[in-house]
Parts: sequence; C-alpha cells; structure tokens
Amino acid sequence: MPSQPSKDLETFENPETGRDYTIRIRIPEFTCLCPKTGQPDFGEIVIEYVPDLLCLELKSLKLYIWSFRNEGAFHEAVTHRVLDDLIKSTGARFMRITARFNVRGGIYTHVVAEHRKPGWQAPAPISLP
Repeated sequence: MPSQPSKDLETFENPETGRDYTIRIRIPEFTCLCPKTGQPDFGEIVIEYVPDLLCLELKSLKLYIWSFRNEGAFHEAVTHRVLDDLIKSTGARFMRITARFNVRGGIYTHVVAEHRKPGWQAPAPISLP
C-alpha cells in the first residue's frame, strides 16, 4: 500500500499573512471506533480556520484523519484532540472544528470546539445591500 495512516501533520507558508481569510475543509468520511463497544463510528468533520503563518497541507491531513480509523474515542475527546493537534501544527489565528457524527442508538452527536489566538479579533461582519 503506497500510503499509510500518520499522525504527522505537514504545513506550508501562508501566501497572504497580511490578510485574514478563512479556509474551510470538509471531511465527509471520518471514522473511529466506539470506545465502549469497538463498533465503528462514522461522521463528518468540518475544519474552518484563519491561518497565521502556516496552512495545513491536505495530503498529510488526509493521512492524519485516516489514523483515527482503528482508535477508540468518545466524540467529544476526538473533536478536541483534532483541534489541539491542528493548532499545534499551524498556530492558526482562529480555528473551529465541527464534528457531526451519524446516528448511533437513535442519537446524533454534534461537537463544536474553537480556538482563538490571544489578541486576535474577528473582523466585523459586513452587510452588503
């Protein structure tokens, strides 16, 4: 197999450090294992971030996400772990992870976790006519 799951996250230099802009990444096929039963949990992870000096390299992100496939994790814990790992790698000005897990026992779970770099302020929204 040419690729293997990996916890290594690669980055590249932000091409526009002087401007706040948002990068959105949708991962519709996230899987991990239920830590109680060992059964697979399926979900979607959405990453939204305002980069500072570094951006996420997408192939390494794919391999990183793949690395959870055989790990047991509660939905809340895995969401915060992804956020912590991505912040550690990128130092983003702002990052939000939204994890939407598929139904399990008649219950859907959505977990949202955010990080703001100290001193960073979101720009005021602009309403156009």
